[in-house]
Amino acid sequence: MQIIPVASGKGGVGKSLLSANLAVALGKAGKKVYLADLDLGASNLHLVIGQQSPKNSIGTYLAGQAKFEDLIQPTDYDNVYFIAGDAEIPGLTSLKISQKKNLIKLFQNCDADFLILDLGAGTHLSILDFFLLSPQGILVSAPTVTATLNGYLFLKNAVFRLMYNSFKRNSKAYQLLEQLKTDTVSMQKLYIPKLLETIKKIDPESAAVFEHRMKQFHPRLVLNMVDDPKDTDKAYKIRRSCSEYLGIDLEHLGIVYRDPMQDVALASRLPITVYKPQSILSQAVYRIADKILQSETIVFDQEMRDDSFSAADTEAETDYAAKMSYVEDLIGSGAITTSELAETIKSQQYEITQLKKENLLLRTKLVKAASEGFKI
Repeated sequence: MQIIPVASGKGGVGKSLLSANLAVALGKAGKKVYLADLDLGASNLHLVIGQQSPKNSIGTYLAGQAKFEDLIQPTDYDNVYFIAGDAEIPGLTSLKISQKKNLIKLFQNCDADFLILDLGAGTHLSILDFFLLSPQGILVSAPTVTATLNGYLFLKNAVFRLMYNSFKRNSKAYQLLEQLKTDTVSMQKLYIPKLLETIKKIDPESAAVFEHRMKQFHPRLVLNMVDDPKDTDKAYKIRRSCSEYLGIDLEHLGIVYRDPMQDVALASRLPITVYKPQSILSQAVYRIADKILQSETIVFDQEMRDDSFSAADTEAETDYAAKMSYVEDLIGSGAITTSELAETIKSQQYEITQLKKENLLLRTKLVKAASEGFKI
């Protein structure tokens, strides 16, 4: 069984959308898929796949009100089974260590080809531990500055969590990490490769364990909500940062363009891969699913990971051309009129103009305040 944790540094980047549609795509390929909602405290994955709010969930299981096997529910999609989270039970986001270990053991023994874990956003220890169940978890990011930064910070926290899990508590390496935790400035500027060199000198045994695990750790990136082929540069920037500062060789799974049909599919409570299989978004998901299927028996070496990034530009340009054709089709079919498209553009232009005016007003106030300050 291949475990696929899906995480993000921040919310709103399409993590649940990818998890649900990836499950459907893998199910259509004949693979038995378990899709688990681990966004505990904000569980809504059932809405994305059109499931009714289930009676049994991870929350009721942890409360002792259900058996784990009762949580595994069939869906309307071939070979796809759903495990619901729970947003109704207070404190569920802060799992006890015993609860987390229990869930991990159960997940690792699931009878499926793929187990997709839709994780919550952020860097809570439970989220990091679930992400580290696989050496090839998926990080979903958008091309905005905040999303890419938070994505990088998520991976940084994952590496530190992996490091802590690799060191024994009484080891010199562990003691060094504890010392560094008290120095926030140093932690922010820390290079993992440089830290590893220091650890090798004071505790070579611990360093060897961590280095071995890092060689197996190859998280994968999906850049979502892309509007322009130039946005693929953000994927390269994340990769360079991960390589230089974290010692991670990030694999690139694909680019997903923003697609207005997703909102329509969500309102219809259907995955986009079911609602409109030929949409740009659906085709991107199927392409990602194909790469995952191929990775079942392939160990990615350096050359192959490099190839995954060089393919990003080609995929982005192809999808962008298709997206423009798709907009023309929408207009031609009457799904959206030229006037509606024009109104949308006008609305966006108005919002941009208002923001420019607000920025100008604030700048004027700042200049005035600064000049009055200098007079005093």
